[in-house]
Amino acid sequence: MTLDLGLWTWLCAVFLAAALTAAALVLAAERVGVGLGIVDHPREGEVQQRDLPRTGGYGVLLAFWLAILLSFLVVPGELERLPADNVRLLGVFLGSLALIPLAIADDVRRLGPGPQLFGQVVAAAIPTLFGLRMDEIATPLGIVTIPDALAGPLAVLWVVAMMNAINLLDSMDGLAGGIGAIASGVLFLRSLWFGQASIAVLPVALGGACLGFLTRNWHPSRVILGSSGALFLGYALGVITVVGGVKIGTAFLLLAVPILDVAWVAYRRLAQGRSPFRGGDAEHLPHRLHKLGMSDRAIVLSLYAVCGSVGVAVLAMHSVLPTAEKAYLAGAVVATVAAALALAARLTGRRTPGTTGAQPEP
Repeated sequence: MTLDLGLWTWLCAVFLAAALTAAALVLAAERVGVGLGIVDHPREGEVQQRDLPRTGGYGVLLAFWLAILLSFLVVPGELERLPADNVRLLGVFLGSLALIPLAIADDVRRLGPGPQLFGQVVAAAIPTLFGLRMDEIATPLGIVTIPDALAGPLAVLWVVAMMNAINLLDSMDGLAGGIGAIASGVLFLRSLWFGQASIAVLPVALGGACLGFLTRNWHPSRVILGSSGALFLGYALGVITVVGGVKIGTAFLLLAVPILDVAWVAYRRLAQGRSPFRGGDAEHLPHRLHKLGMSDRAIVLSLYAVCGSVGVAVLAMHSVLPTAEKAYLAGAVVATVAAALALAARLTGRRTPGTTGAQPEP
């Protein structure tokens, strides 16, 4: 239904629909989780101290797609949607549905890394069958064209990487949901400034759903994302950066902390002769900051500030062309996060599993 709506009125309506619907659905999902016993029991090395239902993500996923449905039912007259974009969006929807059985299996009984990775690859591959491709990557040094044979596989790899980054980030009340909302806001503005209103509505709906979720997840939380929410949030951010023109650099800088944290922890575990997929060692940055005496809220707000500051810098340097300033920003973000990870590791020196003496962090 085409209405005489302004573009901003339409976007605000989609945002509010996502936020309000998520708040209601997450509350309902919380009660279902308690009733069915789908509850997360804290494990060794986790900051979480209480049993919490793992079902909040189902409400986020449903709220997002209901808001997107609204965006199709009520359309401003000035909006133009390309048929190819609609086809890709259908693939994104079907891929998100493929995450649900994987999430249910992991929420009910924790899956090993192998089955999880297989399910993630399947879900990420579905949109590529509908045209989601990484044809080129905009870098601070210029546009890199991707060979046709690699465009689909690289899109799958990126989306899977985003799912795992958010999944591992989801270790503290309000952290993943808030970072997701901030990243969505930046991606929304960049899409809108590129004139991609039909794409910009995707991060608008995702950001609204994240904020609605935070009404039940702010410390002390009453429900957590669980596998459904963490995987869907990473999946959605991954496909949004690809579906409207690849914004990999923007997403990488916004999520530099969780992405580099995952790489750092994997390196440390491998250096200790351990599987990079086996947790329980409090190696991730939020756990280390907690060991240094920071409160949950202080850690979360600090990471919000980092993500938000990078987002402001990215928006301030917005342009369609590569610039030296973008290269400097990328280098500064990577160097600063890497230094922070190394410093936190040194300050929280701990015994290495399987050794008899204290082993300081390198």
